[in-house]
Amino acid sequence: MMQSLRAFLTAMKNNPRKLAKTMTTVPDVCNGFQFAQDFKALPRAKSDLSCAPRNVIWEYFQNYKEGPGIFKWEHYFDIYQRHLAKFVGRKVDVLEIGIYSGGSLKMWRSYFGEKCHVYGVDIQEACKAYEDEHVTVFIGDQADRNFWRTFKSNVQGIDVVVDDGGHRPEQQQITLEELLGHIRPGGVYVCEDVHGVFNNFAGFVMGFVHALNSCDWVGGPILRSRVTQFQSAIHSIHFYPYVIVIEKHFESPSMFTAPKHGTEWQPF
Repeated sequence: MMQSLRAFLTAMKNNPRKLAKTMTTVPDVCNGFQFAQDFKALPRAKSDLSCAPRNVIWEYFQNYKEGPGIFKWEHYFDIYQRHLAKFVGRKVDVLEIGIYSGGSLKMWRSYFGEKCHVYGVDIQEACKAYEDEHVTVFIGDQADRNFWRTFKSNVQGIDVVVDDGGHRPEQQQITLEELLGHIRPGGVYVCEDVHGVFNNFAGFVMGFVHALNSCDWVGGPILRSRVTQFQSAIHSIHFYPYVIVIEKHFESPSMFTAPKHGTEWQPF
C-alpha cells in the first residue's frame, strides 16, 4: 500500500494540475455520502413479479437443507443471477476463495452445469477433503503473492472468481491485483463481504472507476476517445451492498466513438 501511495504522490508531484483535480473530488465524495445518508425513498409500489425469470441458484439455496454448509447473504443470489447466468451450461472455470464447509463448491457445480470445473482456495489444509474430479482445491493464503503465482502457473485462466475469503481489505486488494489479469475475456470477478462505510477495498476499486472514465480525445469529424489498456479489458464495475462485481469485455474496444445520427439539429 505504501508503494502505491508513493507512486501516486510522485505522479501528482509531476502533474500539479492532476493533483488539484484529484483534491477537488474530496468534497464531492463527502457530499455524496451525506446525500445517501439523508436520502428518503418513495413508498414501495406494488409490482407483478410473476413474469420474472427463475433464479435457479436462489432456488438451489432455498431447497438446500442437508450436506456441507453454505453461508451467504440472501441478497447475493440476485447478484449472482444478474452477472453469472450467461455462463450456465457453458464450459466454465470457476474459482471460489474461502471454502469453509464446502457447500458452495457443490452449489456452483450444480448451477453452471456439467461443463463446469470448480477451483477452491482456502488456508485450511482440511479443505483438501472436498476435492473430486470436478473440484480442485489449493491450500494457501490469499494475501500471499507467491501463492497466486503458483496458482496461476497451474491454472491457465479463470472465467469466474468469487472472493469469499478472509474479507480483510488488504487480502481482497492483493487477490484482485493478482487475479484480474488472469480472468479470461468476458469473465466476471465477484468480491463478497465488502463491509462498512469508507471501506478501504471499496476505495481501492473506486480508483478503478476513475480509470474507467479516462478520456483521451482525438480530433476529427466525430467525437472519439482513445481506449486505455484498462478500458480495453474492463467492461464495467458494479457496486452492491457488500459486493463489488467487475466484468471484462468479450471483445476489446479500440476506440470510443460518439457519432451523430439524424438531419435536424437545434440551432443553439
